[in-house]
Amino acid sequence: MEGRRAIVYKRAMFEPRLLNGPLTRALVFENPDRVLDDLLYKAGFNEVHRVEKTPDKARLLQLIDGVRPHVIFKRSRLEIDEEVLEHAGELFAVMLCCIGDDSVDKQAAADRGVLVLNDPRSNGRSVAELIIGQVLMGARRIPQAWAETRDNRWGKSATGRFEVKGKTLGILGLGHIGKQVARLAEGFGLDIVFFDNDESAVAVGETFEWTPTRSAEELFEASDFLTVHVSATDLGGASNTGLIERDWLMALGRKRPDDSPRVLINAGRGNLLDPADLREAVAADRVRQAFIDVHPDEPQSGVVEWANPYHDVPEVHCTPHIGAATRDAQPRIASKMARTARLFSARALVEDCVFAPKRRIEVPGIVGNTVLAVVHADVRGTKKAVDDAIYAAGVDNLESAHRDFRQYGIAYDLSVIDRPLTDAQIQGLIQGARTLTGRADAIRSVRQITV
Repeated sequence: MEGRRAIVYKRAMFEPRLLNGPLTRALVFENPDRVLDDLLYKAGFNEVHRVEKTPDKARLLQLIDGVRPHVIFKRSRLEIDEEVLEHAGELFAVMLCCIGDDSVDKQAAADRGVLVLNDPRSNGRSVAELIIGQVLMGARRIPQAWAETRDNRWGKSATGRFEVKGKTLGILGLGHIGKQVARLAEGFGLDIVFFDNDESAVAVGETFEWTPTRSAEELFEASDFLTVHVSATDLGGASNTGLIERDWLMALGRKRPDDSPRVLINAGRGNLLDPADLREAVAADRVRQAFIDVHPDEPQSGVVEWANPYHDVPEVHCTPHIGAATRDAQPRIASKMARTARLFSARALVEDCVFAPKRRIEVPGIVGNTVLAVVHADVRGTKKAVDDAIYAAGVDNLESAHRDFRQYGIAYDLSVIDRPLTDAQIQGLIQGARTLTGRADAIRSVRQITV
């Protein structure tokens, strides 16, 4: 990653993205709820282009050429890679109508001053309800009963079937969805244990009198049912791909009674575990049932054929990534992302940027003044160049906010100024940053919006 960034930084012809005024052109893919379009028009986007069929790369580039979008809205499958971002020279944001951000090359976006924003909350109830349903189905072995009766077999037996009251539910990752699952599960009499390496999450869990474990493996050992709710990256920004180790799977329910249900549920990320490891754990009777809603190699939207890695393992029950696919969650997500886009367009306010989750970057919306928003490299001299340009223009800086995204090598700088900079003054800002840093890409994007 660092090598690629170095190549980008050396490009002599690098030009930042510039825009005076709000964002007006949107390109919408993967069919988020149509309330999105109506709300975008109300927010001042006078061109909203919805594409019904998910395009291949060549068609995507053609669409970008025709629309010249300021913002792309999408769900989880359409890939926005370095080539697409380079092609979309007027793009300022990718808005994800979902939680997952794996489908966007985040470093390539940061290199070009494009922010990536998502919705980490609106689908929480839908996912949590699916998890509780799977816990109940696993406890009563409902999928097996369905299969037997479909085959004209009458397998009425209490063997391997349980009430959930008094059993232990382990939650790996006590974020927004993990907490909702825990609160619903308590209503069924389940005991809650969890593991999270975020101290604030641990504090919340302890407030609810849920039991933290010292390690993820200890969580697996202590659980009759275990559900996974971790993000694509850890607190330090490292990928969580392959996070769930084979030994953890083999430890499921180890400290529970011998007849523990030992049910694994993954509605988090498909790449967190290796299907071969889960198959092995099922064959060894360490995992007795699994419910898997997310998969390492999911097909593109609209593709119905798929190679299920568990097709011959009847103990693993798969669903096609339907955790958030409810008539209730999708309008909430669309409304949330329309609001995120409106605030970003009209005030340069950043909410739920995947570069810095749980951070809000804003300055007071002082009516009649201008917000200057700059994405720049997080190196010495760039912030000074912004401040120097404002001073040299004889403009008053009334309020400011700044946030570094160090993992991605950029920063976001907001200033409320009493009048906009001229085109020449903005060019002076860009050249000043290049001179101070010695880097052509010191400034990645500049927007000015009159509030």
